[in-house]
Amino acid sequence: MAKGFDCATPLTASTAKAFFQDGYVFVARYLVPNGWKMLSRSEAELISKAGLQIVSVFETTADRALGGRTAGLSDGKTALQTARSIGQPEGSTIYFAVDFDATAAQMSTVIQYIRAASEATPGYSTGVYGSNAVVEAVSKSGACSRFWQTYAWSQGKQSSAANIYQYQNDITLHGIGVDLNRSFGNEGWWNTVDYMMSPEDANKLIAFLGAGYMATGFADAREEFHRLANELRKASNQPEE
Repeated sequence: MAKGFDCATPLTASTAKAFFQDGYVFVARYLVPNGWKMLSRSEAELISKAGLQIVSVFETTADRALGGRTAGLSDGKTALQTARSIGQPEGSTIYFAVDFDATAAQMSTVIQYIRAASEATPGYSTGVYGSNAVVEAVSKSGACSRFWQTYAWSQGKQSSAANIYQYQNDITLHGIGVDLNRSFGNEGWWNTVDYMMSPEDANKLIAFLGAGYMATGFADAREEFHRLANELRKASNQPEE
């Protein structure tokens, strides 16, 4: 499980570093072509250099998904162009927000929106952000492959399909307003670093090093096992221990 946050405020090098030092692994930012909350290429680079992963979310208005297929194709096209312009690598995920309490009667339209957005973003995985009901309905439809659930409008339920779960909103950390999240794997996050080991692979190797650490009684050997484990953590953008 990884610790993360989302925010509308662009991060600076110092705030990104502060969050990383607090043990945060990822930040979700807005993949939109303009406006004050947009993620820029330069911000993506400084976030990456600070050691954080990026989750991209596309949102213009909260209920944009009610535009159905036409809106999904348009937003997908815009998201694709924006992702390429800021250096988001193919194979990572673009989440499309359903930021309202979608009803059962609206779900078919929401699914049409997500399915169209997915069609319009070739090379990228597609995800949806929304309530438990949205995540459950969209996952069952097969319209996308990644799911970010918010606790809002979810009546205490958490979908087993969720890759990311937003569990608290509207708090202030390091001088900016953020929402708190945790993730469970296959999030589709990214950064601008040319090579990055996955946290899953790094942690498997760290487990082997941990066995060696416990087996040896030599202080120098233990120090070396610890150093190598932290090198693996750095290589996979995880906090050192």
